Amino acid sequence: MLATSGLLIVLVIALIPAGVHLGFRAPRLRETGSPGDYGLAFEAVRIPTVRGRHLFGWLLPALHARRTVVVLHGWGSNAELMLPIAEPLARAGFNLLLFDARNHGTSDGDSFSSLPRFAEDLGMSIAWLKRHHSQRAECIAVLGHSVGAGAALFEATRNRDIGAVISVAAFAHPAEVTAGYLRPLHLPHAIIRLVILYVEWIIGQRFETIAPVNSVRRIPCPILLVHGTDDRTVSITDARRIFANCRASGARLLEIDGAGHDSVDKIEAHAGEMLAFLGQHCTSP
Repeated sequence: MLATSGLLIVLVIALIPAGVHLGFRAPRLRETGSPGDYGLAFEAVRIPTVRGRHLFGWLLPALHARRTVVVLHGWGSNAELMLPIAEPLARAGFNLLLFDARNHGTSDGDSFSSLPRFAEDLGMSIAWLKRHHSQRAECIAVLGHSVGAGAALFEATRNRDIGAVISVAAFAHPAEVTAGYLRPLHLPHAIIRLVILYVEWIIGQRFETIAPVNSVRRIPCPILLVHGTDDRTVSITDARRIFANCRASGARLLEIDGAGHDSVDKIEAHAGEMLAFLGQHCTSP
C-alpha cells in the first residue's frame, strides 16, 4: 500500500511540467475588427520584443497630443477587446498604443506566457514608442487588465518612463491564483507547492516579487486601481489589499458597483474618473 502511494506521488510529480504547460497555456483569440470600427484613426504597427519576437499593435494618434496611454489586455484576450475602454481616452485627446502580448492576438508566439513576459512586452512597447514617436511620449501612462494589470504594476516598479498606472481587475498574488486554479483537482498541499515552485523556476521570478500586492510598495508613480464589486474571477478584496499596500502619493481605488471581471461596459461608463486621474497625473511639460 505504501509502495503504491509512493509510486502515485512520484507519477504526479513527474507530470507537473506537462500539466503546467498544458493547463496554463493561454488561449489565442485573434482580432476580427479594428479601431476603425469605432470611427478612430489608427496605424497598424509591428513592435520588436525580446527573444527575437514581434508584437502586433495599433497606434491611435491624437492631433498635437504629447501624452500616450499604452493599453495591455489580460490572459487570453487581445488589443481589440480593450477598445471599448480605450475609445473614450482617445476621444479625450490622448494618443493610444494598444498591442497584443506574445502568444496572444496577432503577435508572435513564444514558448510560454507569464506575467513577467507581459511586463517585458509592455516595456519594449514603451521603448518603441519613445524611439519612434518621441513627441508623443512626453508623458506615458499604462492601462492594464487582469494579468495585464499585474504586468503594468510590475513594470512600473522598474521603468521610470511610466508616469501613471491604471490597473483594472488585478489579482493580489499569483500563488493564490495558482492554488485556486488547482483546487478542483483536490491535490495535496505539497503538490500545489511543487507546482508553484516549478512555475517560479520557469518564469524566472519569485511570486513574492511579481505579486501586485507587493509590487505596489515599490511604485513611485500615481496608481488608480479599478475593480468591480461583482468580480467572480478576482475578488474585490484583492483590490482592497493591493490598495492598502500602495506607497505612492496619488494612489486611489475606484470600486465599480455591479461590474464583473470582464464588464467592459460598466468600466467604460466610469471613463470620466479615469480621465480625471490621467488629467491630474499625466501631463506633458
